[in-house]
Amino acid sequence: MATRWGICSAGKISHDFLVALKTLPATEHQAVAIAARDLSRAQEYAQKHGIPRAYGSYEELARDPDVDVVYVGVIHPEHLPVGRLFLGAGKPVLLEKPLGMNVAEVRELAQLAQSHGVFLMEAYWTRFFPASERLHSLLSQGALGEPKVVRIEFGAPVSGCPWVVQKELGGGALLDIGCYCVHFATMVFGEERPESILASGFLQSTGVDETLSIILNYRGKRQAVITCSILTWLPNQAAISGTKGIIQLPSQMWSPTELVVNGQHEEFPLPPPPSQPLNFPKSTGLRYEAQHVRQCLLKGLKESPLVSLAHSERVASILDEVRRQVGVTYAQDRA
Repeated sequence: MATRWGICSAGKISHDFLVALKTLPATEHQAVAIAARDLSRAQEYAQKHGIPRAYGSYEELARDPDVDVVYVGVIHPEHLPVGRLFLGAGKPVLLEKPLGMNVAEVRELAQLAQSHGVFLMEAYWTRFFPASERLHSLLSQGALGEPKVVRIEFGAPVSGCPWVVQKELGGGALLDIGCYCVHFATMVFGEERPESILASGFLQSTGVDETLSIILNYRGKRQAVITCSILTWLPNQAAISGTKGIIQLPSQMWSPTELVVNGQHEEFPLPPPPSQPLNFPKSTGLRYEAQHVRQCLLKGLKESPLVSLAHSERVASILDEVRRQVGVTYAQDRA
């Protein structure tokens, strides 16, 4: 039986998620409903993507008995209230990153999911690419010996996008793209919290961070060095150096399709893209997290074993400390 998806929001990332679903067998994945604050927008998406039902409110989607799981692609400050709505209605949720504006919001959503016995996962799509699966396997097998240094760079000139620079929309380099880097470092170093966090950066006139450098120091003299920016292109690469070698993700580390393992190239091409254009590079790869969610639901799991709620809380706590050091606060921090 197919997993029946409800889509919350008619934004760019939701469009790409819907296109990615079309690369999967219809016997396994179907988009059956979409909701947006603007009914006409939802109807436009429904027509474009062949979705049977369109709603002008999220509450209507939450009440739809034919929806098995909801993909939530709203702006960052809406993650908590919208997540509350669907979890409270008993709907499993795949919620875009960051799960909350701060660690307190992440904890609230996690506790709500657990109290209702409902599946919840933060949509770190990076973790589910075949290249990421291969990377995790290599690390688990000790192919690098002990990982000692992780270097990650993620930058793109996206400061013209309102949701990236406006504080009330949850803007800033860290919550938009830097969270991928912290997620990656946390995955490599075995889900432990850093012993120390050092952060420095520059703010936009709006009060959000535009360029950041972060050093995460872990026990055993292990370190992650991160740079992210919404002002300029960076190499957008990651490298893990261990006592027995090095693994590189040579481009677009947040959506990897290639690894270089001690100088040997391994490629993991995406399936052919569908005819509809995508808003973001390699968004066809959103299919992998959809597949993972389906498998979790079929097994009756309430959270992902790969991106657990504890993992999301750990990443959020690091992001909070980075923002504290750099001087970025949101209204949600005073709640």
